[in-house]
Amino acid sequence: MSASLDVTLAALADPHRRATVDLLRQGPRRAGELAQAAGLSAPAMSRHLRTLRLAGLVEETHPPFDARVRVYALRPGPMAELKAWAEAAEGLWSDQLLALKAHVEGEGG
Repeated sequence: MSASLDVTLAALADPHRRATVDLLRQGPRRAGELAQAAGLSAPAMSRHLRTLRLAGLVEETHPPFDARVRVYALRPGPMAELKAWAEAAEGLWSDQLLALKAHVEGEGG
């Protein structure tokens, strides 16, 4: 497992950060909107967004009209790596279960 995948999984270990990722799947949102939708205080949401940003899961932009406003959006790279890892793990389990099935059926027949 790569170090970046470890960072992604660690960031997604928290249920509030997973909920934030789910909210951002609908599209970019301001930090205040995310905090309100998640039922968190602004400082708590800020900490979660910082963790997600440092893990590379989200990116932060500022609209040209107000540099104080922070808009967050998902970055696809880390999630694509996580999906590829999960698919490889699923393939390994599928292969092992098929081998077990063949072994059991071979003994019974």
